[in-house]
Amino acid sequence: MIRGIRGAITVDADDRNAILAATKRLLREMTQRNDVETDSIASILFSLTPDLRAAFPALGARELGWVQVPMLHFSEIDVPNAMPRVIRVLMHVNTPRVQAEVEHVYLEGAVALRPDLVR
Repeated sequence: MIRGIRGAITVDADDRNAILAATKRLLREMTQRNDVETDSIASILFSLTPDLRAAFPALGARELGWVQVPMLHFSEIDVPNAMPRVIRVLMHVNTPRVQAEVEHVYLEGAVALRPDLVR
């Protein structure tokens, strides 16, 4: 069964290294908490708030060795007063888990985006 795992993390600045480090941290947490092997990942969608332009998050995933995973980037719409500097992820995985067993991962300031999903 394919399930979607959501994740988000904030970064302190529009900086290449900060974006890549945050992406790697988030992806590691998402896969560890959900017992996901790289071969089970069907695809990953990344979105970034408009204030993040220094790097593509997929580069961080590639640096983790995820070279066969299809990935795509999007820019979030520029909503007034929205949380700044956020990387969001939707990872599609093959898993035996039912939807209620999927653990979505929100780190740093992004915890405030979905406190109902934070464990």
